[in-house]
Amino acid sequence: MLTVRQRLLALLTLCLALLAAPALPAQASGAPSGLVQAQASGAPSGPAGARNPVVFVHGYNADPGVWGSLREDLRADGYADSELFSFGYDTHQSVNEVLSGRFAAYVDGVRRQTGAARVDLVAHSFGSLVTRWYVKFGGGGPYVDRWVSLAGPNRGTSTAWACALWDQACRDMTPGSYVVRNLNSGDETPGTVRYATFWSHCDEVVNPDDSVPLTGAANAPVGCLKHNDLLGDDPTSAGVRSFLRS
Repeated sequence: MLTVRQRLLALLTLCLALLAAPALPAQASGAPSGLVQAQASGAPSGPAGARNPVVFVHGYNADPGVWGSLREDLRADGYADSELFSFGYDTHQSVNEVLSGRFAAYVDGVRRQTGAARVDLVAHSFGSLVTRWYVKFGGGGPYVDRWVSLAGPNRGTSTAWACALWDQACRDMTPGSYVVRNLNSGDETPGTVRYATFWSHCDEVVNPDDSVPLTGAANAPVGCLKHNDLLGDDPTSAGVRSFLRS
């Protein structure tokens, strides 16, 4: 239950956000419920060789289409369509009660289809919390090799108060929420998974900016970029691809 002070703060933040903050990409109606590969649905399946399949997880109020630029860069690096997957989901649901379980089932499906023992995860914004919960509490640790967060509200973001009154996912993103508190309790980067974060000191959505980096991760500042600009930024893409090759 939100306190009166928190309700007033949420309403004030909402007004400021509506006046000043650019909107996030709209989510496509009919987000995919099964395996969605990077391009043609007829891409070949089966073992993909030495590389891990890459699973992209978009952020709040977005859809798998946000990954077009990074997927194109990975294809240029030699990845096949059959190695690239995008998880589409309803971003207004609970991280721990709903989304991490659905994501676990999705990863299981990717592993069955490709024959891979482990996958690499690349998440943007809210997707960072969904994937972290899967790794830390959802049994995903043994099945994830590398985890990448682009502009993830890993320690919460004050802008989430703008929708926390009516949206569970926004409540999950608020500083000190159940999700944020548990993800950052004890080891922030548990297991044998290799972790990397990319963050901007001009991020208008994740506040404070240093909410993104995690203890035990390779934390890379990307300069002055807006929240969604990390998705199409060439140096950020190069950094992600270098980490996936490491």
